[in-house]
Amino acid sequence: MNISIIGAGNIGGSLGKIWASKGHSIIFGVRNPKSQKTLKSLEGLETVAQVMFIKEAAKKSEVIVLATPWEAVPEVVFQIADMKDKILVDCTNPVHPNPEWPLSQGTSAAEEIAKRLPGFHVVKAFNTLGAANLYDVQFNSVKADGFLCGDDPGSKKIVTQLAEEVGLRAVDVGELRNAELLESMAKLWIALAHQEGVGPNIAFKLLQR
Repeated sequence: MNISIIGAGNIGGSLGKIWASKGHSIIFGVRNPKSQKTLKSLEGLETVAQVMFIKEAAKKSEVIVLATPWEAVPEVVFQIADMKDKILVDCTNPVHPNPEWPLSQGTSAAEEIAKRLPGFHVVKAFNTLGAANLYDVQFNSVKADGFLCGDDPGSKKIVTQLAEEVGLRAVDVGELRNAELLESMAKLWIALAHQEGVGPNIAFKLLQR
């Protein structure tokens, strides 16, 4: 599968490396493929992935993974808005306000993205655990859960496969309107990991009898 990852940060870099090891073709889409910041971020990934400008990368893949800070999302959406029939996996978390795209109560970053990209099937995923945990999702005797939601069953099936290739137990929480809940889970993860002193080696698990 051709997968474009927009953003060269920890989440995008980790997912790209893992999926490349599973045989997928990975392209990183960035503002400037030659910048020192990008080259440093993607150090060690040169042999498993290509690096291109955002729009060029997005055109070449059926799955686009959005793994940028929330404040960078409007620029990315502007560049890919004319494309159709793409799956967009939204990993973003609106931790800091974005004056360009203010979020009202009861909505989510994923829903705002979907409104502006009518030709895309948006799936919220990979936003509720830290990047370092993606390399080892086993916590004692259980696997961490990878929560996802979206409105298109076919797209969610593909994202479920990608989550399972990372090693996560995929948990479908319903339609895209539930993305707000996953973004709130991410805020809870951040609070526990970095504000309450629990540390980042944590993940959420849905327990069932």
